[in-house]
Amino acid sequence: MNKGTLIVHTLIPTLIASPTLAGFADFESAREGFAGETFVDGGITFSRLNDVSGINPDGAMFEPGEYGRQFIVENATLAINDFPGVLGGTNALSFGNSFIAGDNLSINILSSFHMSTGQVENFASLDLLMFENGPWGGNTISLDALLDGQVVASDSFVISDLGGRDNLVGMALSIDGVSFDSLQLSARMPDGTFTAFAGLVDNVTITPTPGATSLLAMGTVIGLRRRR
Repeated sequence: MNKGTLIVHTLIPTLIASPTLAGFADFESAREGFAGETFVDGGITFSRLNDVSGINPDGAMFEPGEYGRQFIVENATLAINDFPGVLGGTNALSFGNSFIAGDNLSINILSSFHMSTGQVENFASLDLLMFENGPWGGNTISLDALLDGQVVASDSFVISDLGGRDNLVGMALSIDGVSFDSLQLSARMPDGTFTAFAGLVDNVTITPTPGATSLLAMGTVIGLRRRR
């Protein structure tokens, strides 16, 4: 008589979780004021501020560092109240040589800066409050993702050029689904030459793609009957 022995193999589901959430900077834990040439908030390092040369919107040349090399945490309460949904909390990231203490604020000029968590990521986003029209119109604001120094992805928009006086507007930029190890935010003329813009940055996120996980094996029960 043949007897069967049931051997059950269970494959336990194995997940590779997404890497640790690397960075979110809203600048709320930082004190208002000059933050240095290299500044870390929420796991993100901000560096290389205004380290390029270029042409101002009025046509004059500028040199590296001309707009200042220090990051500034600015109490942007008045701007946040006027532009809910663009900036959050109390603070935002500003740049350059000056700030106004307290709820009032200055919106300073910058050309570019870099950001990194120190590891390879594949998602980034940030919010901008910036001037459009006036002298700024027609230039491009670009968020470039770099891997080993090479641009691998970009998100950008052309600043509105309706003439007249400049006015404040909220904008957002993001990168998704492309591996990168650093980011550069910059202003460029139509021919790619660096230029400058005036703005504040807030709500910077640099992480793996939100919610990404990899499933290696589905839970399965396999029944094998060995005859003897």
